[in-house]
Amino acid sequence: MSDHDQKSTTNNRRRFLKTAGVGTVAAASAVAMPNVSRAQTVVWRFQSTWPQRDIFHEFAQDYVRRVNEMSGGRMRLDLLAAGAVVGAFQLIDAVSAGALDGGHGVAAYWYGKNKAASLFGTAAPFGWTANELLGWIHYGGGQALYDELMRTVLRMNTQSFFYGPMPTQPLGWFRREVSQAEQMRGLRYRTVGLAADLYQAMGVAVTIIPGGEIVPAMDRGLIDAAEFNNPSSDRVLGFPDVSKLYYLQSYHQALECFEVMFNRTKFDALPAELKSILRYAAEASSSDMAWKAMDRYSKDLTEMRERQGVRTVKTSDAILQSQLRAWDTVINNLSQDAFFKRVVDSQRAWSQRVVGFRHEYEVSSETAYAHFFPRRG
Repeated sequence: MSDHDQKSTTNNRRRFLKTAGVGTVAAASAVAMPNVSRAQTVVWRFQSTWPQRDIFHEFAQDYVRRVNEMSGGRMRLDLLAAGAVVGAFQLIDAVSAGALDGGHGVAAYWYGKNKAASLFGTAAPFGWTANELLGWIHYGGGQALYDELMRTVLRMNTQSFFYGPMPTQPLGWFRREVSQAEQMRGLRYRTVGLAADLYQAMGVAVTIIPGGEIVPAMDRGLIDAAEFNNPSSDRVLGFPDVSKLYYLQSYHQALECFEVMFNRTKFDALPAELKSILRYAAEASSSDMAWKAMDRYSKDLTEMRERQGVRTVKTSDAILQSQLRAWDTVINNLSQDAFFKRVVDSQRAWSQRVVGFRHEYEVSSETAYAHFFPRRG
């Protein structure tokens, strides 16, 4: 090889190594700096339907925190308590109109717009749990039906995600003992959603008011009895101050879940990754909420009994059976509406299959609990 050829080969090699080095650095930079959009932080006003001291508002805060952390500063939800912009029952209108960007509540609160809305929050007690209700929403066609209700039937400009399985709600707080369905006739009783139809079928005088107004109404003697949701909420809202009689177990709201909603126009305008964060933060919060509820509800029920003199009583079988018969009446009457019937039929089919599987497949937890923790006395 001549000196000229040798120099040429050396120069080519140097050029190759230099070019390769640049390519390697570029590739490394591509790995270290992924190609994501870095727009200005999106800040949305997000109101709950709960008083600030309620554990439900805390659950809303848990969801907001996940969104804000997962977005890496690209999106921030600013949480407001019920009444900051609108009242609890007006939230959906404010979100649809864009006066609020989003909110946290339960579908039963939109019962006044269409009674079918309550089926997605406080469904009929087909033997299923709230987690099985969420299964229907995610895998049984429930989300598509709710989207149809909001967009086609009600013409609401909203996008909703459901999460947070709630345990069976108590019959509630009473001023006097009730063991027969006849004793509930004429009682002035607070509830929401389809439970209002249920109790009206039982002869109860129903009052529908938001959570923060219940205890003051009971304290002033405007209502005789009331339910809200759970021991933690009930305790902090002050129920033990106006009643010491707490009836546990009921079919009026045997299962329920939360709803997070957003203005649909604003949601659709978001980049895909922020849409995914809003959706998947709800799924992550669903598990955390269920775990937190296990801890807090059980502790607060014990505290109310031991420190505040609350007496807990299991709702009688006579009242429970009366509730189930009333559900038959409510479902039959409201199924005259074609959309309501479609939702109920879908829920029945899901429950029959999924709950039937659970009963056949899972061993009894009550039998095992009784074995390891036998009742004394």
